[in-house]
Amino acid sequence: MAEKKVVIVGGGVAGASLAKNIQNQANVTLIDPKEYFEIPWASLRGLVEPSFAERIVINHREYFKKGDLVVSSAVNITETEVFTADGQQIAYDYLVIATGHAEPIPKTRTERLDQYKAENAKIKSASSILIVGGGPTGVELAAEIAVDFPDKKVTIVHKGVRLLEYIGQKASSKTLKWLKSKKVDVKLEQSVEVKSSSEENKTYETSNGETIEADAHFLCIGKPVGSTWLRETLLKDDLDGDGRIKVDENLRVKGRSNIFAIGDITDVQEIKQGVYASGHAQLVAKNLKLLIEGGGKENKLGTYKAQPPISIVSLGRKTAVAQFPFITVLGRLPGMIKSGDLFVGKTRKDLGLEPNVKKS
Repeated sequence: MAEKKVVIVGGGVAGASLAKNIQNQANVTLIDPKEYFEIPWASLRGLVEPSFAERIVINHREYFKKGDLVVSSAVNITETEVFTADGQQIAYDYLVIATGHAEPIPKTRTERLDQYKAENAKIKSASSILIVGGGPTGVELAAEIAVDFPDKKVTIVHKGVRLLEYIGQKASSKTLKWLKSKKVDVKLEQSVEVKSSSEENKTYETSNGETIEADAHFLCIGKPVGSTWLRETLLKDDLDGDGRIKVDENLRVKGRSNIFAIGDITDVQEIKQGVYASGHAQLVAKNLKLLIEGGGKENKLGTYKAQPPISIVSLGRKTAVAQFPFITVLGRLPGMIKSGDLFVGKTRKDLGLEPNVKKS
């Protein structure tokens, strides 16, 4: 009997994890516009320590050895095929969409590592740095810089009423207090148009009319959902108002038996973060194996329950703020859980790799 064809669109946390887990059970094709998987929650450490990026940027072929890798973008789908930007038509029995968030990043690992080195040089040569956005990315970047380069003047401008609005007030307050203790200047309820700044004197004006001087800036605002390409496909009516794919309890696209969606692109009502995307991938790997085995196992499919709002935001190398269901903690304990290695060794092991990169 011919092997079932599984096509995975997107090589982020969810797509990479699924490709690793299902590659020996089916004829798997992974479609991704870049040649590598990147551990997203560890990327900000790579900006202050470029050698760290060597461990977090992993060529797909390091963990996905058996199936087909198509380095291109998906542009359309039918009931039986996926069409790519480079002109390929790839047949599927089962399709999994894992396109997460849209982000323009380089195609090759070498180019991506060079980008980290360039951003690090930008930080090192600046005496003052502006960070636009006070979500987890902006906060973690400010903390990384404040801890590794305490002499640099760091300013966060955030349009919201508090930092880290996706989690509770207590976590926001503790984080603000910690940042201020590190001399980070936080301006809330303001925005800044970086394009209108003067490159010569490096001044930026906020919506409140305040002037900020900074040698460099980093935009840490939300990335758009990676679903624009689906708006002209047979799934165009399966997107919610935010552009996320509506899924059922088995993480199948609602009303469809052989198309799944996993990771940040789904409408599952939970915080969008990597640990949950991995959970989606594990469930769909199990469900695909059941469906591929056949024999009426439809009623045995695993179901997914939205996870509670748990989050750990690292604050440099030793400290973190953690929100758990009944307690919010800032300090060394949550820092021990996340901040030292940022789960990089564990993630590499989960992909079947050595926790550290072997020097050639």
